[in-house]
Amino acid sequence: MVDFSNVEDRKKFRHTASHIMAQAVKRLWPDTKLAIGPAIDDGFYYDFDREEPFSEDDLKKIEEEMKKIVKENLPLEYYELPREEARKFMEEKGEIYKVQLIDDLPDEATISFYKQGDFTDLCKGPHVESTGEIKAFKLTSIAGAYWRGDSKNKMLQRIYGTAFPDKAQLKEHLDKIEEAKKRDHNKLGRELEYFTTVDYIGQGLPIILPKGAKTVQLMQRWIEDLEASRGCQLTKTPYFAKRDLYKISGHWDHYRDGMFVMGDKADQDDETKECFALRPMTCPFQYQVFLNRQRSYRDLPMRLTETSTLFRNEDSGEMHGLIRVRQFTISEGHYILRPDQLESEFKECLDLAKYCLDTVGLLEDCTFRFSQWDPANPKNKYEGTKEQWDLAQETMGRILDDLGVEYEIGIDEAAFYGPKLDIQYKNVFGKEDTLVTIQIDMLLAKSYGMEYVDADGEKKTPYIIHRTSLGCYERTLAYLIEKYAGWLPVWMAYEQARVIPVSDAHLDYAYEVRDQLKKQGFRVEVDDRNEKMGKKIREATKEKIQYLLVVGDQEVSDRSVAVRARFEEDLGTMSLDDFAAHLKKVVDDKVKPVV
Repeated sequence: MVDFSNVEDRKKFRHTASHIMAQAVKRLWPDTKLAIGPAIDDGFYYDFDREEPFSEDDLKKIEEEMKKIVKENLPLEYYELPREEARKFMEEKGEIYKVQLIDDLPDEATISFYKQGDFTDLCKGPHVESTGEIKAFKLTSIAGAYWRGDSKNKMLQRIYGTAFPDKAQLKEHLDKIEEAKKRDHNKLGRELEYFTTVDYIGQGLPIILPKGAKTVQLMQRWIEDLEASRGCQLTKTPYFAKRDLYKISGHWDHYRDGMFVMGDKADQDDETKECFALRPMTCPFQYQVFLNRQRSYRDLPMRLTETSTLFRNEDSGEMHGLIRVRQFTISEGHYILRPDQLESEFKECLDLAKYCLDTVGLLEDCTFRFSQWDPANPKNKYEGTKEQWDLAQETMGRILDDLGVEYEIGIDEAAFYGPKLDIQYKNVFGKEDTLVTIQIDMLLAKSYGMEYVDADGEKKTPYIIHRTSLGCYERTLAYLIEKYAGWLPVWMAYEQARVIPVSDAHLDYAYEVRDQLKKQGFRVEVDDRNEKMGKKIREATKEKIQYLLVVGDQEVSDRSVAVRARFEEDLGTMSLDDFAAHLKKVVDDKVKPVV
């Protein structure tokens, strides 16, 4: 029996569901080629190579065929084959992607298969005992996916689905998906006019509209002031640089595919020609501040921060709203320090990040990942020696343990120059991305010749902490829209209150209320359209405005406002001064709405 509360059992269950789906597809369209079909956090998928695109009607046909396979209650039989027999078996079936997978397995690997009735798949398992155990399932979406995630390879068709032991659990999950669709920032953020995209501008290049721009501006100003209060120094550095800068840091060798290089591609490796690239990060630019003059141990730590606009050549298949973009703005910082300052400064960076995320309401849903190197990485992704990496990772591990941080380990997730603590967050559909990162770097300072004169008069190489405080503002805005279903905290809202006059006779007082509140720094507007009050209230609610101030004869006479607050008890009628004091406290305390 499957224990669905157990992560491994859930994966086993859903992995079997992916095989049932693949078997159904092969029965319906025998010429379809199979790629891979793993279980994922909330379901499964399978990648197919088929000439015709799958449609929503095709999903229904596949589900019906899957039901037949479940009803047949086919046992899943495990067996192994020698490499040549396995390869020949898949070649004869025309499964070109399976042949590639076999070819890439190490010599000592066991090559295993699972068979269920007339269907056999290359697979290491595990699986449940029979197809009859998969009682409730649903195919949820179709997407494109490059073979092996490489845009140079063929685009395949990926069908997503999910499976549960019974229909009640499946329904509960599907209901959550429907709620997630309503909160999806890629839909809601557009409807609320926070951002838009334009095809002829390009993927991953959103236009931040006035509402979104105001929210980002408020967050940026808050972060810059907060960082200054913690001893940080603001810098402003160029958006692009010559190839030479990136060659020193190693980005040219390790990260060039992720950069936007300007000019002809043929000139990129021609040392006789000048070549520029947009910056994918700020670190090598900020190092020049340290290098501007000779430094003493007394100058350290040097905490350099910048609201940085960065450019990264993400694959088109990875683009999603504001979460994954090609140009973004980030609260970036580099702390240059002595080795004896590493633990205290790392603690300060983590404290800052947790404070920022807690203030905006995202911390409670975050997880922590200790991202480490993989010495066996075939792409030679990393700089430095094993001894240097062991020292950096042992140091970070000790710091994290001393601070009581609960984390998962991510192998081959480190930066090419050092390990990092990634603070992870999932969007409404469960897709995880890094929100904030804190990295220990014991390598790049030496590459740039960064030295300070220590207390003993000797020149020493500093350590560097790369860190963000709130991360990428576009991604943070996306997560906030989803977290609060569009009802952003009042302090960062584009419009904090709206005055609604009962009739045109009350317009003059409505304007007076607006003007008085604006003088105190609040963002307030008047709905002066010739519409019924009920419609004005409904539309303001749809626009996610938390405070509605209704003014009629009584309010004009009393010099008051009738307050409708979305997330508070009915405040009733208040004097304008009392409402202003209440709103100021909500803003100053950065109150988070409970949606």
